[in-house]
Amino acid sequence: MKSWASRIAGWLRGDVSAPAPMIPAMTDAQRMAAPAAYEIPVLRIDYFPVKSGNIDRAVTGDVSAPLGQIREHVAHTTQTVIDALQRGSTHHSYKDPSAQPSLRYRIVETIEILEPLPTYPKPRHRVPMTDYNAILNRIGIETWVKDRGVKEVWLWGYHGGVIDLWESNMAGPWGDISNSDRDPYDLHALDRTYTVYHYNYGRGPSEAVEDHMHQIEAVLRYIDPDLFWDKFVGKPGEGRCGWSHYPPNGVRDYDWANRDFILTDIEDWRPDGGPKQRINCERWNCDSLTWFIYWMQNLPGAHNGLSYRGRPLTNWWTFIGDFDGAMRSQRGLVE
Repeated sequence: MKSWASRIAGWLRGDVSAPAPMIPAMTDAQRMAAPAAYEIPVLRIDYFPVKSGNIDRAVTGDVSAPLGQIREHVAHTTQTVIDALQRGSTHHSYKDPSAQPSLRYRIVETIEILEPLPTYPKPRHRVPMTDYNAILNRIGIETWVKDRGVKEVWLWGYHGGVIDLWESNMAGPWGDISNSDRDPYDLHALDRTYTVYHYNYGRGPSEAVEDHMHQIEAVLRYIDPDLFWDKFVGKPGEGRCGWSHYPPNGVRDYDWANRDFILTDIEDWRPDGGPKQRINCERWNCDSLTWFIYWMQNLPGAHNGLSYRGRPLTNWWTFIGDFDGAMRSQRGLVE
């Protein structure tokens, strides 16, 4: 097995819920007034426990590369994640090169802390849980969210079997809709929503983007489980669009390299069924990161022209780009 240092060097070369509050009714014009593109300001926080110039493996459990190498890996992977998410939010851009992203990410600030992640014992968890409140209270999250407009926090740390973490964790006036246990107290709730993504610098960009995939699934499933989960995702083998772990031809978790062909309407999806074509994993290079980007590009985005039961579908990226605005305007996956 390759060492973490050699794996990271390869990546650098490119080898590799609470009830909703009552809100006033909105007019039809207000419901329709959603932009095609959203900026997502991001606060990046890097936790690097260091000993003699190296990441301390006694703390991380599996990463012991030189600090400079891990810094470079994190910076490179962060940019790769940004590129993947922006490309993914570009509706059907593999068909329409002029299509524009619905999401644009901007790193507002990067905070580096040369210490272990704070943790606390959590019932039914084998190892200590990351203490997100301690992390965000230390850097004054309220100022970042309210004054700097931060919508997402990208936390770079480690896992290694020595701590537990949530891939995504949300807090705000609408509760916690995320890929976590949805503990209402593990983040400081403010009067606007922010989402924390916990990345592992022992891994690469695919695993980081997968955190976002699961968050997208959690949010869209919350908004309309019938339309998203039943009709967009569909059942394994049904030939709909699939989800993070299951491409259209998937028969098991993480089946991204399945070369069996299937008839699927993923590239011309309509709620009640669209024209199907025969594809296998070669359509996404049998690669997890490429699958994630391709799957996101098939979500109904800006100007998608689709309808369901006589009503137009909205730009589903609204729920990632402006969750608070979507909730205030009572927006759904259809108008």
